[in-house]
Amino acid sequence: LEFRRVLFRSDFCSRSWSDDVAMVEGHQGSCICGQCLTVAWHAVIEAGQNDAPPQTEDGSWTCTMCLEHRKDPAFRSPIREEALVCRRCIRLAARALDTDPDHGWSKPPRDDP
Repeated sequence: LEFRRVLFRSDFCSRSWSDDVAMVEGHQGSCICGQCLTVAWHAVIEAGQNDAPPQTEDGSWTCTMCLEHRKDPAFRSPIREEALVCRRCIRLAARALDTDPDHGWSKPPRDDP
């Protein structure tokens, strides 16, 4: 038998999932690493950035993580244009990593003036 190592990678930066890389898995194997999640959090949650272009007639687009058609703000990977994560998934992923004792990831602090 030949065993093949299955690699899971962040859909946003292609970083491999390992014990030292915080990662959240979405639907059907989609993943976002802690570093990309931090950038997405600052961009969408803190700065109100919206990288999502309208992709359908109703103005919705598909989130890489939840695979739903969304209309809310999104973060687009600077490396993989097709990778978009919705604001809801950013918040859910942040909550999941923030409560995971196996990783030292914490929700980014608010940049309030």
